[in-house]
Amino acid sequence: MPGTGRRAEDSAATGTAVSEALATLHRVFGYEAFRGEQDAVIEHVVAGGDAVVLMPTGGGKSLCYQIPALVRPGTGVVVSPLIALMQDQVDALRALGVRAGFMNSTQDFDERRMVEAEFLAGELDLLYLAPERLRLDATLELLSRGKISVFAIDEAHCVSQWGHDFRPDYLALSLLGERWPDVPRIALTATATRATHREITERLNMPAARHFVASFDRPNIQYRIVPKADPKKQLLRFLREEHAGDAGIVYCLSRNSVEKTAEFLSANGIEAVPYHAGLDAGTRAAHQARFLREDGLVVVATIAFGMGIDKPDVRFVAHLDLPKSVEGYYQETGRAGRDGLPSTAWMAYGLNDVIQQRKLIQTGDGDEAFRRRAQAHLDAMLALCETAQCRRGQLLAYFGQEPDPAGCGNCDTCLTPPETWDGTIAAQKVLSTVVRLQRERGQKFGAVQIVDILLGKRTGKVIQFDHDRLSVFGIGQELTEGEWRGVIRQLLAQGLLAVEGEYGTLVLTDASAAVLRREREVPLRKEPKREPASRSGSGGSSGSGRKGRSAAAAELPEHLLPAFEALRAWRAEQAREQGVPAYVIFHDATLREIATAWPTSVRELGGVSGVGEKKLATYGEGVLKVLSDLGGPPGAEAAAPEGGGAGTGGDEALGPVDWPETDAEPESDHWE
Repeated sequence: MPGTGRRAEDSAATGTAVSEALATLHRVFGYEAFRGEQDAVIEHVVAGGDAVVLMPTGGGKSLCYQIPALVRPGTGVVVSPLIALMQDQVDALRALGVRAGFMNSTQDFDERRMVEAEFLAGELDLLYLAPERLRLDATLELLSRGKISVFAIDEAHCVSQWGHDFRPDYLALSLLGERWPDVPRIALTATATRATHREITERLNMPAARHFVASFDRPNIQYRIVPKADPKKQLLRFLREEHAGDAGIVYCLSRNSVEKTAEFLSANGIEAVPYHAGLDAGTRAAHQARFLREDGLVVVATIAFGMGIDKPDVRFVAHLDLPKSVEGYYQETGRAGRDGLPSTAWMAYGLNDVIQQRKLIQTGDGDEAFRRRAQAHLDAMLALCETAQCRRGQLLAYFGQEPDPAGCGNCDTCLTPPETWDGTIAAQKVLSTVVRLQRERGQKFGAVQIVDILLGKRTGKVIQFDHDRLSVFGIGQELTEGEWRGVIRQLLAQGLLAVEGEYGTLVLTDASAAVLRREREVPLRKEPKREPASRSGSGGSSGSGRKGRSAAAAELPEHLLPAFEALRAWRAEQAREQGVPAYVIFHDATLREIATAWPTSVRELGGVSGVGEKKLATYGEGVLKVLSDLGGPPGAEAAAPEGGGAGTGGDEALGPVDWPETDAEPESDHWE
């Protein structure tokens, strides 16, 4: 039949490309097989097809363009929005034996000329560029003189003008397809709503691209949201009991809060540094470098921190203030546990968070359409905080993924199901108090005054305004102050109360009347007495079992701990000598597997997941000496692995570029 021979040739070529991709995965990255959608994406791009890839942080996005760049002839050009990360990406690739380089404004003339020469000579496998650089004619001319294997557009959601991380320079990236129509393009992002997904395709002019959507689930991350009491002390207890010696990020809304929290942690024996736009560029860079290169450091930061963090062993992400959107929350929490090991997303959340965010929307800049979008983002975030159902399921549903109806077993609402109660009468009391103040006195007050009136407190302010003469004075003594604050918080979240003006006064909404007329019931979560301490679920462990250990070591048997800690100490020494982050040498997950397998020869070490040819040749003898110095492998009863290895073909090999700083100003030392 006509065309049969051509199809056979194409099939053979595809088979060869797949075999070469697998061989490259094993040789360079040390993994035996791809996972999830990786093999399908790589096969499609290697064959010359365009792709739009939605894959969560830690899901192995980077391999989806690194492998095609290594298999196809030419240099893979990676468009990445943050230049602060490029040096670490290149260092990590070179440690694997990959010829990688970058061009950005941190280099001097001679350094850029050397990279240009390497590119033109075909001596680079991967070249990293910021999107701003592609607006320069000189860059486009340079690329036209070399051979390009693939264009990878990372953080592709930055092209969305309706998104929360819009970068204008991304709009110009459609020219790549116009100028190099025969070079496959792959656009990647770790989170996008369906609307953003469509916009990526349209604005990058990729109508023929094949779409790959992986699960957004991060089962190793335990999501927990606790009632805010004394947040700094709550944070300290959380770190001491569950993450002693672990690296992590604490997010705060203001620079002042960042400074005070970092000082508080440091004063209480937890090494912590601040990071915000008010610090000079040198201090920010130094703190970020320390975080990347040191074990166990905590960074307290505004949302301007994180995009340049390609660190796989971040064991926790904590929020002391409410994020503005589910997208922002998902991105920020996604910086935890990229190596697949147990990690925690912890947040303290209270009434003032809701009032503050509502007030910021009402009094901030932007037109009515902007405020509506911001309000919709906040409403979704509040629904996540207030849900009595599985938090992971709520997250997945937000991104259009069907959650497990049985729950995840590794979030606070699954581990410690919250109680609910009929709060209709309590809601009526709050709404009636607002009505009495406004109609009888022409006054509007915030939550503190409302609660004082309900509890019958004759405070100075209550007496000053004669609020003790209101008919609602003292009608709410069946609940505590904290419980009334919880009621008001949930009424705000349900849209039954609203915040007005710069002082955050409470007013009724259109939906309030149905509650006052007893036409609508108001189910509420019961305020927990204390936060759940258990971490016994999928990907977690009990809080008590974590004391005194880092999370990476928490699930190793006792007899393997000396080997794991000795390997970490050896890795830290190697990293210091080479001036690179420790994870560039080996990830914690790989060290765990080495300690568990206890190889006694280079050949056995080469079978450990995450140990490729280059690392085996560079570090093999050193690793074996560490184990030998410990006196040989433990007894046979401890030899069986417990399944805590590094996995296959994911970001354990090289993590993807992390998330952009949500709603943050670009730092001058980070951007072109």
